[in-house]
This record gives sequence, structure tokens and C-alpha cells, in this order.
Amino acid sequence: MQTTIKTPISFSGTGLHSGLAATVVIRPASAHHGIWFSRSDVEVGDRLIPARWDAVNRSPLCTKLENSSGLQVSTVEHLMAALAGCGIHNALIEIDGPEVPILDGSSAPFVRGIMQRGVRMLTAPVFALEVLKTVTITEGDATATIAPSDTLKIDFEIDFVDAAIGHQQKSLVMNNGSFARELCDSRTFCRQADVDAMQANGLALGGSAGENAIVFEGDKVLSPGGLRHADEPVRHKMLDALGDLALAGAPLIGHYTGIRAGHTMTNTLLRALFATPGAVRMVECDAAMTSRLPGYGLVMAEIPAVA
Repeated sequence: MQTTIKTPISFSGTGLHSGLAATVVIRPASAHHGIWFSRSDVEVGDRLIPARWDAVNRSPLCTKLENSSGLQVSTVEHLMAALAGCGIHNALIEIDGPEVPILDGSSAPFVRGIMQRGVRMLTAPVFALEVLKTVTITEGDATATIAPSDTLKIDFEIDFVDAAIGHQQKSLVMNNGSFARELCDSRTFCRQADVDAMQANGLALGGSAGENAIVFEGDKVLSPGGLRHADEPVRHKMLDALGDLALAGAPLIGHYTGIRAGHTMTNTLLRALFATPGAVRMVECDAAMTSRLPGYGLVMAEIPAVA
């Protein structure tokens, strides 16, 4: 059955790129509502912004949503990953600013907050998007592919010149709480040179090494406390991918492979998927299919203690 959160929960912090303080409140929603953002700081006009692939204003540094009136909310990927990873299908997300707070740079605080409130079953069947044809896009040396599968599976590969990151590869089936156990506490990361360039251009104003991001330089991890996982960067890229795939509008059943891919490529892949005749279909989930969706069977004990 479809789900929502049992009671509202709020999160406050600073936007990674804007540096602006913001509070997000996740509220329960009815069946078939889906995931929507509402800009509570806007008094006039359309405040609602759909969490959907065709509302993405594509940006290489984060996932930004925009409604038909031009109202935006950015850096939604970690929150969307948490909702998908906890199996939440319906929610209204109120936010009093233009950017979701970065918190610790991962999805773990969102996941723990959602699970503390609890998941409520609704009286309507859950529908999923089943991938029927393989779709691939390529940009330079980066590739993103979605292929048929009986569950959501994510493969990711990264390759950085910085020795502290280097070449990393990981594959994970995204059911039975695997997102919470394996990925949700992995933080956003960047190179020191990228930080300098972004801040020179008025971005990453809320970034802080050790508090909400991992910063690398050559063979060094500059963030105090080091890494939570030896391969934390590729795990975070998989977290981002889940958040971006959650914008499909329903749980996606397919095999995603990203090689040096980012937010823009994943959105381009979704656009290509929905533009390809016969590549995807909406199906009503039976019990067996539901048991293979992200978040099914998740329990609090599986959530990392860092949250």
C-alpha cells in the first residue's frame, strides 16, 4: 500500500550553496498526493513545486526544482533520497527559503527523523514505474544507463585524479533497508580547488569541511574526523542518484548505472526514458513487487548512529 509519514517533523540548518538559514517541515499527505514542496515564505502566487523530473531546472552542482511560475527550491536530492529510502510515497514538504538545509551533508538526519515519526500505511495500492527498455546517454567520458530489472539496483563508478579519492566502484540492490544501512550516512564531497572556485562565484557559502562536507586535496582528507567509509565518495554519488531517480514520480524498478555521472545526467536520463516509446510502464505492485521496493521492511536499528 502507499505510505506517508505519521506526524510532521522539522529540520533546520543552512543551505550549502546559498548560506541561508532554512527550516523544512515534512507533513503527512493523502494517497496519490505524491511529493510536493511548498515555499512557506512566499505570500503571493503559486507556492507549490512538484518533486518531479520535468520540474528540474538542471544544474551540475545540485538538484533544483522550479514550478511554472518560476519559483524554485534547490538541493533537494538528499531529502528525496531519504524519502525514497524510507519508502515514503506521499508528503508535503514546507520550506521557508529557496534551499533545503544541508545538515551534515548526508541523508542520515532525514532518515532518522522520518523513522522516529514512523511510516503510516494508506488505503490505496502503490504503483511503480517498471523499466522495459534499456536507455543510455553519454556526455564525454560520463555515462548513465537505466535497464530492465526486477528491483531497483544502482551501480556507480567514479575516477578522480586526487589520490585520496581515486577510482571507486560500488553496486547495491536498493531493497530491504540497504539504503539506510549502506548509503544514507555518506556525505557530499568536493576537492579544495572546487571549493575555492565555487566560493569565488558566490556558491558553497554554507559549506564547512567536517560539518557538512568532505574536502579532499591530493592524497589528503582535509575534513576533521576523516571518512565514515573508505569509499564514502562513491556511496554519496549513489545516494544522489537515488534522490534524483526519486523524481520519476513513483518508485522506479530498473537497473541504474552511472559512470562519472551527476545530477544533470541523471535528469537527462529520466527525460530520455520517458521520451522513448515503450521504455517504461506504470504497474500496480503486488506483495512480491512491494517487498522489493526501497524502504520496505526498514527498522530503526539499521540506521547508522551518526544520524
